[in-house]
Order: sequence, then structure tokens, then C-alpha cells
Amino acid sequence: MSKPQGNNNKRQKPRKEKPEFDQAIVDLARVTRVTKGGKHLSFRALVLIGDRKGRVGYGVEKGSDVQIAVDKAVRQAHKNIIFVPFDKKTIPHRVEAKFKAGKVMIKPAPQGSGIIAGSSIRTVLELAGVPNASAKMLGKSGNKMSNVKATFKALTLFKPEAIEKARKSRERVEKNKVQKVEIKSFDKKVEPTVAKAPVDKKKEDVKKAPVKKIDDKKVSK
Repeated sequence: MSKPQGNNNKRQKPRKEKPEFDQAIVDLARVTRVTKGGKHLSFRALVLIGDRKGRVGYGVEKGSDVQIAVDKAVRQAHKNIIFVPFDKKTIPHRVEAKFKAGKVMIKPAPQGSGIIAGSSIRTVLELAGVPNASAKMLGKSGNKMSNVKATFKALTLFKPEAIEKARKSRERVEKNKVQKVEIKSFDKKVEPTVAKAPVDKKKEDVKKAPVKKIDDKKVSK
């Protein structure tokens, strides 16, 4: 007897839908609170979420367990979402912001350079979907929470007028590049043509007509 095929008996698992936002845990710390009854242990989580299309948010929450703290921070991050206005290539102009001891500078970068940044600033820009940017921590503080809040403050300082100007200028540059490429390719394809004189068909027929040979003996007789 033939054995039933295993693939037919297996049930197809339902495909999991991709979440709307990607999330990243930037900082996870253990916090103790001293009270009259003793020490209470809890965890504090700093979570970033973003859709890599311009929306990004952060949340900071505490919980008795790591998973509880992360879930609460994600819920808070959904309430603190901001929109980062950037072009397809980079951000419009340089911005600086300060939050407590954290100070951050973000400036545009040429196409192909990617995100030149470190620590939590890089995570924020990647989740926001910024293609090319250069950032630096100007403050001496290494506190990730202060740097994240300073980065979010800087990302809200973009001027809408500067974004429109940058977008229009880049569109003009791209159009000029496309026109130059088309002209070069057209010059390569077109070859110089030489005008030919009209040919008389009668002369060609005379040239092509067979020539009869005459024997020398008949001519001598």
C-alpha cells in the first residue's frame, strides 16, 4: 500500500502579517526603589518604533518584568510619534538641539553615504527611514535617553520652506542629467550620411549587358 504524502496532510500555517512599525530596544536598566518596607526591583525600558517612511516615536516605561516594561514603552511610543520630513536623498538642512546634558547635530549627506552616526542617533534615523545623513553628539553626556530626546527635538526643527526648495532644486538637477544623457546617446546613434548622386538606370543596363566575342578568322575572310 502506498503511503500518503506528508505534504498533503500538513496544514498550511497562516502567514503572519508584518507589523506596521519596527521596534528597537535602545536601553534597558534595572531600577530599585527604596521604601519603608524594603527595596522594590523594577525594569525601565527605552523603546523606539518607526515605519522607515518618515514616522518614528519613542517611549520610556517601567515594569516589574522586562516584557511588561517593553510593552508599556511601545504603547507610549505610539502616542509620541512624529513625522520626519526628508527628501528621497537626504534631510533639507542642518539642525542642532539640546536636551539637558545631551546635544545633537544632524546635517545632510551626499547620496550613497548612508547614515553616518553612532549610538542611539543612528537607530532613530534608521527607523525614521532617512537615506543619507551625518550626525554627531556634541554633548559630553553618554546618557541614551537624553540623546534620544535631543534627536527627536532636532528632527522637529526642519523648515517646510527649505524642504520644498531642496526638492525642487534636486528635481531640476535630475532633469538636466537625464537630458544630457539622452543627447549623448542620440549623438552616438546618429551617423553622418553622405548624399549620393542620382544614378541613370540606362547606363547601368549598358554596363551590365553581355559583350559578344568576334572571331578573328571570320574577320580576315
